[in-house]
Amino acid sequence: MAAPNIETIVSLSKRRGFVFPASDIYGGLGSSWDYGSLGAELANNIKQSWWRWLVHERDDIEGLDSSIIQNRLVWKYSGHETTFSDPLVDCRNCKARLRQDKLELKRSESGITIGESKPEYVCPNCGSSDFTEPRDFNLMFRTTVGAASSDEDESALAYLRPETAQGIFINFKNVLDSSRRKLPFGIAQIGKAFRNEITPGNFIFRTREFEQMEMEYFCRPEDAPRIHQEFIDEFQKWFYSLGISAANLKLYEQTAEELAHYAARTVDILYRFFPERDDEKRQFDELMGIANRTDFDLKTHSKKPEDSEGRRLNPDSQEDLSYFDEATKQRFYPYVIEPAVGVNRTLLAILMDAYTEKTNEKGETRVILKLKSELAPVKVAVLPLAKNKPEIVAMAKDLKRQLLPAMRTVYDDTGGIGKLYARQDEIGTPFCVTVDHESLEDNRVTVRDRDTWEQERIAIADLKEYLMRKLYV
Repeated sequence: MAAPNIETIVSLSKRRGFVFPASDIYGGLGSSWDYGSLGAELANNIKQSWWRWLVHERDDIEGLDSSIIQNRLVWKYSGHETTFSDPLVDCRNCKARLRQDKLELKRSESGITIGESKPEYVCPNCGSSDFTEPRDFNLMFRTTVGAASSDEDESALAYLRPETAQGIFINFKNVLDSSRRKLPFGIAQIGKAFRNEITPGNFIFRTREFEQMEMEYFCRPEDAPRIHQEFIDEFQKWFYSLGISAANLKLYEQTAEELAHYAARTVDILYRFFPERDDEKRQFDELMGIANRTDFDLKTHSKKPEDSEGRRLNPDSQEDLSYFDEATKQRFYPYVIEPAVGVNRTLLAILMDAYTEKTNEKGETRVILKLKSELAPVKVAVLPLAKNKPEIVAMAKDLKRQLLPAMRTVYDDTGGIGKLYARQDEIGTPFCVTVDHESLEDNRVTVRDRDTWEQERIAIADLKEYLMRKLYV
């Protein structure tokens, strides 16, 4: 089947309780979304997979959970206060406010870009090419702190963090001293970030409130290129382990013009979020970025570095975040390798890759969400064949209790068995266990596989071990 587009996933998500529009009963709020019961479970499973892989299964990475609201000086010296902006333009025709670097270029009928010296853009709403001059729009959300704070009081000004990385950098010495780590090592964090995007959209692809999974890996400068490439390779494998097809992923090497001023190299992992587009290049967009940030971050938050004229670059910092190597007796600022991935986009990519359709014996098309077992919100559904038979219902409910908490199990009797199977297929439940009249006689149940629809009779005494082996081995 053809790859699903985002609209297909939006329909599935709202129908089955993965994602709902936020503030829906009041008309919503632009590009804000609430995760329903299944979406919350799927998002948590993604985060647990990332955390287990990076923090628990490695011996060189520590965890952290830093504050969402930090001292304003964090964002001053990181550069966000003055440079964290996008080019904003207004369409003079329809008055839409748009991000210039995301607009389509105007082309002639032959496909040639119009305006060689000054490219012309096309408004996606009305088709006009009449825009105001671009101006910088800072993406950070402003807030005020304190009982007597006000919008006019600059001393009370603070920001909701636009990324989780800075909380890691300013805690470098705290983690280093408390954990007694030596280079190389990393600090991992999962948390909310906020960006006042000019043009959010495409469901949960671009939102103003989102969740990041970021890790900063500190190393010697000479080791950074090798370690950077290792993480590029390893994160591709991690996405494969989540069930994302290699055909829907590709790497993008940022050009010298695209690189952040502090970065030596950045490679993005792209996903085919827009398969409906004719141009294959435009089908892909960023899933995550992996950057070699050099020593910029620790230097900029330290009190000692000086400019060429001997002036302190950061007169407000109270700490020096350099590293002293006991073996070489040298002090230096470590380089940082940063793999940063969003929970929202990862969840969207997983849903798109897992979405399949299958025709049953009646010619009906059914949706199957072929999620990896470790990610599936529900692992097993226990279904009574006849909900009006107390003995069958009691046995089914007892089975559910036996399987918990080893695997997330639900009981469902809200429809005929065909509809119950279809519902569980659509939410990605790997196995359904059906209790029928024969179960009362032979203490055996029917286990149905989500992907193949094959069924097998299993003794109740062996059921938990059977399912554990299928789900986790």
